[in-house]
Amino acid sequence: MNSRFFGRAWRVLALSAALVASRAQAQQITRIDPTNWWAGMKMTDLQLVVYGPQIGSTTASLDNYPGVTLASVEKPSNGNYLLVNLTVTPAAQPGKLMLKFKGKKTVTYAYELKARRAANTAGQGVTSADVVYLIMPDRFANGDPKNDVVKGTQDIHINRDSLRTRHGGDLAGVRQHLDYLQELGITALWMCPVIENDQPKESYHGYAFTDHYRVDPRLGTNQEYTDLVQECHKRGLKVVHDVVLNHIGNRHYLFRDQPDKTWFHEWPEFTRTTYRDPVLTDPHAAEGDKKRMTDGWFDNHMPDLNQQNPSVAKYLIQNNIWWIETTGLDGYRLDTYAYSDLPFEKKWGEAIFAEYPKLGMFGETWVQGVVNQAYFAKNTLAAPPNGFKSNLPGVTDFQLQYAINEALTREPGWTEGVLRLYYTLQADFLYENPLDNCVFLDNHDISRFYSNVGGNTTKFKTALAWLLTTRGIPQIYYGTELGMKNSTRGDAKNRGDLQVREDFPGGWPGDAHNAFAPAARTSEEKDLFEYTKRMLAFRKAHPELQTGKLTQFVPQDGQYVYFRHDEKSNASVMVLLNGTSKDATVKLDRFAERLNGFTSGQDAVTGEKLAALETLAVPAWGVRVVGLGK
Repeated sequence: MNSRFFGRAWRVLALSAALVASRAQAQQITRIDPTNWWAGMKMTDLQLVVYGPQIGSTTASLDNYPGVTLASVEKPSNGNYLLVNLTVTPAAQPGKLMLKFKGKKTVTYAYELKARRAANTAGQGVTSADVVYLIMPDRFANGDPKNDVVKGTQDIHINRDSLRTRHGGDLAGVRQHLDYLQELGITALWMCPVIENDQPKESYHGYAFTDHYRVDPRLGTNQEYTDLVQECHKRGLKVVHDVVLNHIGNRHYLFRDQPDKTWFHEWPEFTRTTYRDPVLTDPHAAEGDKKRMTDGWFDNHMPDLNQQNPSVAKYLIQNNIWWIETTGLDGYRLDTYAYSDLPFEKKWGEAIFAEYPKLGMFGETWVQGVVNQAYFAKNTLAAPPNGFKSNLPGVTDFQLQYAINEALTREPGWTEGVLRLYYTLQADFLYENPLDNCVFLDNHDISRFYSNVGGNTTKFKTALAWLLTTRGIPQIYYGTELGMKNSTRGDAKNRGDLQVREDFPGGWPGDAHNAFAPAARTSEEKDLFEYTKRMLAFRKAHPELQTGKLTQFVPQDGQYVYFRHDEKSNASVMVLLNGTSKDATVKLDRFAERLNGFTSGQDAVTGEKLAALETLAVPAWGVRVVGLGK
């Protein structure tokens, strides 16, 4: 049977079964989203998605509650839903609202308004002063084997022999290794989504939500997640939450028993997005291409949400406010940012920043070309294509990731090799604030950088030094600091994402190798870990590397030189990157405008003191990072 037909038929049968079952049951409430709300929010209109058998046939009312009124009730075509719209004014106090649903019988529901968090305990932001560590929880560490298998979930198997299955890593494992992150010098933790993904297969990665208000039980509980955030805060660590706005998993109750046909983008047969984001800015683009890009499904088990539907938009906005207020998290990374409805994303950003103006935020923009990338961030375009003006502070800077790969794998040309770094950064005029971009060598979707450079330690250290001295918010993928490479397992062939999702060595009891323990690390792991640690310490000690201005010089003979400097303190760091396969000694007189007033320096890695700033030797594909002094 055709798999597309089967998938569509399954959805129809599931929906029919749900409807038949609901008619046979008495009116009742299964759940209400959001699960609670708060008094004192700037957002005064609250939409409650009320779900339960035939609840749509009831009449909703609200007992008298000072500061809260029932604005309206909407009845989607599916009788298992009601949308109850409340107005929660600033006068409302914490307590329980008594909602009544009158039908054949009256169902009463106590809905809680909680007191908001204390000031400055949520949404405190992630900035270029931070260093972010990206973890895929299922592959990092198993701190609680008791949640490896959770009865009632679609996938109850743990199999570390396959990269397609769950391995058992969890929130407890992350929490148990916060000392490791702090020793390294990390200041912010970003985990791939921790939200429930109750899918029958490949649910380990987290990007197919099946319950927006629940942490996946195989990772932990909502309370454990909140506790983890609070523990991070006690240690001076920030937390970035991974958000998916574009799609959900097809096991989500909103898809299995849809409120109505306008909540999702449906096609006559399964239609995948083209992944061709340029059509959003192309003045010559065909309308059909634009529709398929934004409305096509990201994958066959990931239904595409129709964010032009006001109720869908409201559902997503409220959910992301809910997680900030519930846990106290500090920032958001937005998955598949280019694929969502752009006007919605602007509205989403306005609502989030109205409540949490300091919140850190960067969106995934896995696109081609700096102009395309800048289009999705706050930019300087006076007349942006299609009239869309983004309010997203920063993006995941794939263009610089492409550039550093080319700089260390290709000899320089007029625009090739190390020159690509220069040209990519030259286009920073397109961003309102390029410091808000997240820079990285690798992540959970792309080839590990150490594999890209063939295990060449010199190139790898050069890339790490560049990452921690260039502009932006640096992000390190778990294991990069140890030189983790792409997997060579059989089931990882032809699947780049699988290749980069091996377990952190030592994260499971009984692992033959434990890289968390310094004494157990291989000589290569020790070398790379200590190098990363030294560079992070150097970055911390030099604020000009965090928020300072970047001045770069046009590369000559494959030598790329740039400075990070602070005009107020006059502190400055010089970086010389050799983008060639030959050792070089570079005369420094060409950089006099930035060296003026400095007479000495100290190497960030070796500690060597430079008594004169006349020449600097740098090995093939190597780097020198020098803190300047007078």
